[in-house]
Amino acid sequence: MKKLNSAKSIIKLIVCLVLCAAFYFIGKGAGAFESFKSAFSGFSFDLKTLLRIVIAVVMVLAVENLLLLILSFIKSEKSRTLTLISIFGNALRYIAAIAIICWVLTILGADIGTIVAGVGIIALVIGFGAESLIADLVTGIFMIFENQYNVGDYIEVDGFRGRVTSMGIRSTCITDAGGNVKIVNNSAMGNILNRSDNTSRAVSTIAIPYATDIEALEARLPEITKDIFERHTDIFISEPVYLGVEELADSAIVLKFIAEVDDQDIYSGSRMLNRELLLGLRSIGIECPFPQVDVHQK
Repeated sequence: MKKLNSAKSIIKLIVCLVLCAAFYFIGKGAGAFESFKSAFSGFSFDLKTLLRIVIAVVMVLAVENLLLLILSFIKSEKSRTLTLISIFGNALRYIAAIAIICWVLTILGADIGTIVAGVGIIALVIGFGAESLIADLVTGIFMIFENQYNVGDYIEVDGFRGRVTSMGIRSTCITDAGGNVKIVNNSAMGNILNRSDNTSRAVSTIAIPYATDIEALEARLPEITKDIFERHTDIFISEPVYLGVEELADSAIVLKFIAEVDDQDIYSGSRMLNRELLLGLRSIGIECPFPQVDVHQK
């Protein structure tokens, strides 16, 4: 499957190169590039102008896809590299859109210098109404330089916990363990908890009957936790730790255990710890209790 995808990517790369070369020579013959040498005083539109606009748009899109395809060939396991690739790909789409607009305007005979000056004044006015957009862009730039988090990191933002799947200059995509994708504007990325910097803890609480000899059980717990760790080193970073009695519940004594895991294994680690502790306690004759009611009759 990987070889097939690689072959398709190579074919796509060749097609993009051929398109770029073909449209370059066609555009040169049609005079599509002459618009950058001088600005026209007024707009003019005819069949030739339409052809030049189509050539310009297709060529910019071809170059954009070519660069995105080249980026897809860059394989790296480093989070920082993946982050820069994601951001560059995102910025490339904005640049392509701006290039198309400017090129089409020059083909139509507009004076780009005058337009840019006018747009600058209009942008200043619009900027006050698009304050959040500017804030997203500025915050995104600072996040890149400060290296607060990268693609592949596990972070928690406002109670939503997941893996950073892509980063852009305006927003960040986070995917949780259930496959749910949350898109957060960069300006709203406050109180970030980067779980990739340190190991996480899988937590398990398990109940035992009140009749259990606690001291005898605690003497055998190291044997159980060691066995759990040795059989699941793919999940647990270290041996599970018994913290003690968590609660004296209505019908049971609740014990608490924790185990160090990578953040992506925090939920699967808790489930595995629950299962193995249940089986381990059963192996030494201790069953988890269920709610019971004592009835006293005179």
